[in-house]
Amino acid sequence: MYIKQRTIAGKISFKGFGLYYTEKKITVTINPAPIHTGFLFIRTDLKNKPCIKVNVSSLLEIEKNLVLKKNNIKIYTTEHIIAAINGMNLDNIIIELNNMEVPILDGSSKFFVEEIEKVGIIEQNAERKYFFIKDFLSIKNKKTGGEIITSPSKELEIITIIDFESNNIETQNALFKKENQFKKIANSKIFCVIQKHKKNCFYSLSNEIAKHFLLDIIGILALVNVKLKGRIIIYNPDKSIIKKLLNNLTEKIRISKINKIKYVEKQTIFDTKSIMNILPHKFPFLLVDKIIDLSKNHITGVKNVTINEYFFTGHFPNEPVMPGVLQIEAIAQVGGILILSQFRNPELYSTYLIKIDKVKFLKKIVPGDIIILQVHLLNWMKRGFLYMKGYGYVNEKTVVEAEIMAKIVKK
Repeated sequence: MYIKQRTIAGKISFKGFGLYYTEKKITVTINPAPIHTGFLFIRTDLKNKPCIKVNVSSLLEIEKNLVLKKNNIKIYTTEHIIAAINGMNLDNIIIELNNMEVPILDGSSKFFVEEIEKVGIIEQNAERKYFFIKDFLSIKNKKTGGEIITSPSKELEIITIIDFESNNIETQNALFKKENQFKKIANSKIFCVIQKHKKNCFYSLSNEIAKHFLLDIIGILALVNVKLKGRIIIYNPDKSIIKKLLNNLTEKIRISKINKIKYVEKQTIFDTKSIMNILPHKFPFLLVDKIIDLSKNHITGVKNVTINEYFFTGHFPNEPVMPGVLQIEAIAQVGGILILSQFRNPELYSTYLIKIDKVKFLKKIVPGDIIILQVHLLNWMKRGFLYMKGYGYVNEKTVVEAEIMAKIVKK
């Protein structure tokens, strides 16, 4: 028996004003969404109604509020509405917004939760995926004293501990362990710290601060785009350690997906001959042996590295290492297959590399290695421009990663 994905039974609308960026009245509508949608924002006030998916790639800022960005489109103050849909254990939601900021309402998630309960929650005919935290991890910020500790647990358990070292407010903590606890957390309101004459003055219910940090964290953790199981303890959270936690979880989730791919046993989608019908590359510059997984926005390929590779004769022949530029080329070729396979006549088009960014070479690739190459389509822009993120894995460890911009051109 598996746990099914969930969405709401009908749409919900709210009207209110922003807190930071707009004085206009804003309308936000929470809609049911199909399976595997995740959480998605749509700016209905802009031409073509651009979408922003709630994930780490969309994260712009988490300091005074959670800001999401895609291209030049931004959405501000999203943490309370995302916390509501994540805390209520939903999987697929589309949020329509007619401005740049989610209305603040009473500064909590209370009204979102109440309306979700009224409209009802339904199960969908698809299995929910979980990621289990298996490692003990400590992330510290020596400057602020903040720390995050993760450890294994059969359920999701989040603990926030707040200690401002102030006479105005005592050390406090808050716990989220079960779904029915979330309603009490959802009622906690936003607070502010006013600095005057170098003294901190707190304007909030003193027992709500740890709860509200916890509320925000529940929203922020939705950015990993999968339901979590594990224990997360957060002491005096700050944006630096929270971002490190998100990046750590995101990378481990990617690797866990790689571990599930049995590339030896899995049916081949494209063999070498089929790949040469899609790509213009031929031996000795074809750097992909087969494709084993393919969807509209994601692809997985395999490259078997052997001592017979032509480049080993001149690239450190006494200690053969696959050149970094060819690792990037292999990622780009897999990305090219992802895009060109969606055309009716792929042989009529070419994919040209325009830009590479955020490149990391994390481990040597040597003869005998089998590289699993994963590429994710981040954005398909106008005039044939594409933005992709690629990873290479050997023995379940990341060896290379890069962001790539390419352009599709008709021959």
